[in-house]
Amino acid sequence: MIVYIFIFLAKILEVSLMTIRTVLITRGEKIYGSIIGFVEVFIWLYLINKVLVGISDDPIRMVIYALGFACGNYLGSIIEEKLALGLLTVSVIVSEKDGNKLAEALRGENVGVTKITAEGINENKNILMVHAKRRRKNEIVKIIEKTHVRSVISINDTKTIYGGYGIRK
Repeated sequence: MIVYIFIFLAKILEVSLMTIRTVLITRGEKIYGSIIGFVEVFIWLYLINKVLVGISDDPIRMVIYALGFACGNYLGSIIEEKLALGLLTVSVIVSEKDGNKLAEALRGENVGVTKITAEGINENKNILMVHAKRRRKNEIVKIIEKTHVRSVISINDTKTIYGGYGIRK
């Protein structure tokens, strides 16, 4: 029973590390990603030895390994969400008359905003562009929602930003 628990927990840890490593590398954090990769492979090599030795006598190990993999993906995703590493771009489309109100509300909360004039089907619009750290995403959306301005919000991950207001690497 202890072997099953060990396999399950070790696989959860290994896959969670894999998720975080992948995110770090795609966001340009190569050194941290490499260090985590070393630990991840070390765990995997040890773990695969525990699973493969005697697998024909105890096939339950495969099931436990697969369950650990599934749970590791889930837990790794949650951890990555909580860490909120990286940058994002928030684009907000609002009517021209509400553009200044929303831009000022965001700027009042120390959020850098670029306002662009745009053309909608029935009226002129403003597009507000915000570049921020991912951990500020919910805060920025709440600021927008608190203004009760009708808007379309689009949020995209951004790999690199050079310059700008309020973002330091």
